[in-house]
Amino acid sequence: MSDRQPFDLKAYVQDIAARPCFICGLARNDPAFFHHRIFEDDETIIFLSKYPTLPGYCLVCPKEHLEDLAQDISTDEYLRLQEKVHLLSRALKSTFDAERIYVLSLGSQQANSHVHFHVVPLPSGMPLEEQQYHALMAEHGILQIPDDEMAEMARRVTAAYHSEIADRC
Repeated sequence: MSDRQPFDLKAYVQDIAARPCFICGLARNDPAFFHHRIFEDDETIIFLSKYPTLPGYCLVCPKEHLEDLAQDISTDEYLRLQEKVHLLSRALKSTFDAERIYVLSLGSQQANSHVHFHVVPLPSGMPLEEQQYHALMAEHGILQIPDDEMAEMARRVTAAYHSEIADRC
């Protein structure tokens, strides 16, 4: 695994609080919000994080700008979204030989308010003190993965994701 590089969290927080929703921009195919996509349908978009702390770090989001998991999403919509989280978890586990898959819903009304789930494979053999929240915190640095490697990673995860869909049928 690549070494983590320092991440300017203060600049990132200022940026996300001042700019339009990056998930909506990505869903509209705005090139300013490019991310490597894994899967997309009418309701959902899945893509690699631009600021990964671990290889294969993905986000799963409804395409529609919804902000409150408890009030804006019906039970059926939530279950369809979670089915995709589960399929992605299986794809990431097989692609990265992950010990565990972390799933979190983060964001706030001040920034990144669009509902989204972080789905992250924990590499096997990672020391305990570098697992859990430590593994996910950009404050401990992010991976600088070249674009061609991100594209290849996206291709591998996409293939595994589609294999999971086929196995489900």
